[in-house]
Amino acid sequence: MQFEVWAPQADRVTLHCDGTTRALERAPERPGWWTGEADAEDGTRYGFALDDGPVLPDPRSRRQPDGPDGLSAVVDHGRHEWRAAWPGRALPGAVLYELHVGTYTPEGTLDAAAARLGHLRELGVTHVELMPLCPFPGRHGWGYEGVSLWAVHEPYGGPEALKRFVDRAHELGLGVVLDVVHNHLGPSGNYLPAFGPYFTETHQTPWGSAVNLDAPGSDEVRAYLLGSALAWMRDYRIDGLRLDAVHTLRDTRACHFLEELSTAVAALAAESDRPLFLVGESDLNDPRVITPRAEHGFGLDAQWSDDFHHALHAALTGESQGYYADFARAPFAALAKTLTGGYFHDGTYSSFRGRRHGRPLDRAQVAGHRLLGYTQTHDQIGNRAQGDRLSAILSPGLLACAAALVLTAPFTPMLFMGEEWAAGSPWQFFTDHTDPDLADAVRRGRRREFAAHGWAEEDVPDPQDPATRERSCLDWSEPEREPHARVLAWYRRLIALRHEQPDLTDPDLADTKVAYDEAARWLAFRRGDVRVAVNLGKEPAAIPLGTGRVEVLAAWDTVAAPDADGVLRVPGESCVVLTQA
Repeated sequence: MQFEVWAPQADRVTLHCDGTTRALERAPERPGWWTGEADAEDGTRYGFALDDGPVLPDPRSRRQPDGPDGLSAVVDHGRHEWRAAWPGRALPGAVLYELHVGTYTPEGTLDAAAARLGHLRELGVTHVELMPLCPFPGRHGWGYEGVSLWAVHEPYGGPEALKRFVDRAHELGLGVVLDVVHNHLGPSGNYLPAFGPYFTETHQTPWGSAVNLDAPGSDEVRAYLLGSALAWMRDYRIDGLRLDAVHTLRDTRACHFLEELSTAVAALAAESDRPLFLVGESDLNDPRVITPRAEHGFGLDAQWSDDFHHALHAALTGESQGYYADFARAPFAALAKTLTGGYFHDGTYSSFRGRRHGRPLDRAQVAGHRLLGYTQTHDQIGNRAQGDRLSAILSPGLLACAAALVLTAPFTPMLFMGEEWAAGSPWQFFTDHTDPDLADAVRRGRRREFAAHGWAEEDVPDPQDPATRERSCLDWSEPEREPHARVLAWYRRLIALRHEQPDLTDPDLADTKVAYDEAARWLAFRRGDVRVAVNLGKEPAAIPLGTGRVEVLAAWDTVAAPDADGVLRVPGESCVVLTQA
């Protein structure tokens, strides 16, 4: 078997493979690369020593059986026999479901999660979005401090378990999206700097030195990230990638890394004859991120829409701290602006940033499905001091209103696991660092962060306490009892409506018309023949719809037809979806 590694700064590279040692040779046509052959098969352990130093895992390791610090293992992807004939499932018309493998079930494995995929088919979602799967220290964590960007966290089940999960999802008609982190690696088990200039001091990020996308040596670093992204889609049949915090990918080259990545993914889609897509988490409010390459954009298929989330959260909860401040001044106006224009900050002043932010979307050019809309995500729940979900602070009626807005809006909807039944479990920040100094630093940093916002230290869960993760696991007995069962039935009905009503997947942002009353706390919008009315106030609301034949498609509470003047009366904390011709 051929082994190779990029180590441009080394004078000697030694392969340690299955108890044997041999020197690698420089590749004459590939500067900085070392190659050699050794007997190996699926499961064979190996690593590389640089200049007679310690044996390190392969930067392109496909498997880390003993965790980030152990030897790598050979993976023969050709051994897996795929069961499902899968044509792929594109993003337009999708409903995504964000899932964390370690807390979706008490077992916290890919196989246990696969056994629960039938629930998602019945719910009606189209794609499962898995939070990061790359190896990280310990057993449990969020996954955003992973290393070995080509491998699968072993406690989740490793490479074969991911293939079984994807196969099962595809058998059920569900696409699979994977959250990948290209902007930084975890502080523990990260050996990339020993091999080459994977990071650069030219730019800084919230996690320290930036990944090297534009300094000397960046050609190979970009190839490393591109190869990892394509491997998930090729070797594991992943349908799409969610790219973490793309605004921290510092790149001054003429062809931005995101453009290069979207070009490579499009080529793989053509080669494999199935749709593949990229969704970015972007704080830029820059339309270029989701503008096609032919129109001089980066070519990502969609981005998360935090502006829509912030406006909706402020309207639902009244919270106004931090980045909610600008949205909370007139939350219904903010909601109306995001529903019709995509971005709230489109060149407007952002008090949170202390400057103007964003630029307008061209509604005639940007399809609504290119923005993901949601009320809750891992970030928006887990980065609260106690990881409290909206279900901890809102009535079932307000949760129903939130669901109606997300699932009938012009955006691609995304749910966070358990949201569909108003899960009572929190989703807290938890880690399992094996380095005691790092564990203590994370614990103290977390408590210091929230102390600045008035939280008592004892009220902030200890990330290292196993109980913090255990509290965050879904309780699968909840969907069978009230009020969870009613909320679940509501989500199923709304998702079914989204699939049944073509107007709800119409990509034309300009076709959405909104009316609202800030003081009375109601908002209504029209998409084609579909009307959606939500009343976030406690008192009944009189909402003028105009005259015409009305058919109620779904209602949280019983709603009478509009009166002769076309006024619809919606109970407090309730909502209705109807058609009007």
